[in-house]
Amino acid sequence: MKIVKTAELSEQAIRDLLKKPAFDEVVLGEGAKNRILNAFGRSLSAAQVVGEIVSEVRQQGDAAVVKFTKLIDGADFSAQSLEVTPAEFEWAVQAVDAEVLASIRLAIQNVRRYHQEQLPKSWLTYRDHGAILGQNCLPLDRVGLYVPGGTAAYPSSVIMNAVPAVVAGVKEIIMVVPPARDGSVNPYVLVAAREAGVSRVFKIGGAQAIAALAFGTETVPRVDKITGPGNIFVTLAKKAVYGYCDIDMLAGPSEILIVADETADPRYIAADMLSQAEHDVLASSIVITTSPVLAEAVKREAAIQLAQLPRQEIAAAALANNGLILIAENIDQAMDLANLSAPEHLEILTADPFQQLPAVRHAGAVFLGPYSPEPLGDYFAGPNHVLPTGGTARFYSVLNVETFMKKTSIIAYTQAALAAVSDDVIRLATAEGLEAHANAIQVRRER
Repeated sequence: MKIVKTAELSEQAIRDLLKKPAFDEVVLGEGAKNRILNAFGRSLSAAQVVGEIVSEVRQQGDAAVVKFTKLIDGADFSAQSLEVTPAEFEWAVQAVDAEVLASIRLAIQNVRRYHQEQLPKSWLTYRDHGAILGQNCLPLDRVGLYVPGGTAAYPSSVIMNAVPAVVAGVKEIIMVVPPARDGSVNPYVLVAAREAGVSRVFKIGGAQAIAALAFGTETVPRVDKITGPGNIFVTLAKKAVYGYCDIDMLAGPSEILIVADETADPRYIAADMLSQAEHDVLASSIVITTSPVLAEAVKREAAIQLAQLPRQEIAAAALANNGLILIAENIDQAMDLANLSAPEHLEILTADPFQQLPAVRHAGAVFLGPYSPEPLGDYFAGPNHVLPTGGTARFYSVLNVETFMKKTSIIAYTQAALAAVSDDVIRLATAEGLEAHANAIQVRRER
């Protein structure tokens, strides 16, 4: 993990250090390349793989889903076995630890309470001559939630996707999750789905799951919107189906950026860096500090803590490839660089973190002070952990209740209200060369 002083770099060099690869620039590892070769009989890029899967699922439905689930995930079962059964849910309830289940329920309670504060209100207002304008806020009818699998199980992702949808009033929530090779799903994921209010769960992962949700199959219902993070294949598939349904965002690898001064505890910083590094070898962990002494201490502490981690190999690769400690000239520069990075998670560990909060322009979520570590937001505090990555916090928002809603405008003019503005509307329509538009106003004025 590098330690670099900003004073020794050009502005462009600093930008290059903070730049994250776009989601479609991710280089596939040898394992993924081998799976593609075995599944398709030839070497393909991630985009080509996704194109073939999405097209085939759209045309062949369940048959294609079953085919790719076997080829890519190694799980061999029929279309009739794709949906999780009541018996499987009951098995999950018996398999989970009672204390973990209690924590899941508390987390759901916190997330629900936070998201209830976000509910938008429909409204009507009166204008001149009795005209009425308004907005109707409505939940989507059916949404699809993608929950990652692979190297870890994520019941927290179930909670963060499902609870806002339930709060929004979505009628039907369809969840997909990659199965294990024996066709099973992690029991904590299934229990979280039941507790959070998911309607149906299907044992499908990858691009085939996204395509099934977007187009529907004989077994999987078509949805209006797909949310939830996944790997490069999931992200590219979401991009491919956008327009046939809506999506939440295009998500990349996990990332954290920590702004710290000399008062920060290097043990806390190292622990928080590693909390993201253990996600994925592509995860990004960056510290921007005004203290050279702290920078060295963080590097030493990260090495000590890394040696104790079960997912040491993944975290070590992430820190080697995407770990960075920048020594800024002052705290203002540190905050400017944080905004330039637009991180998924931004921690501010300074003597008075609230003093820096007004300077934050671009971040998915902000964690203030030594007792607000990023994992608190991942699991329990209440705000959502489905956040924009790869610098997209410049324009994307955190997943929220309004993600699962749509807004419809309401216009109700009286005869007098229309008469008062008819000349203006006719002029504007005529200026655009749309005479039929103008006529729709004129025929009413003549009456």
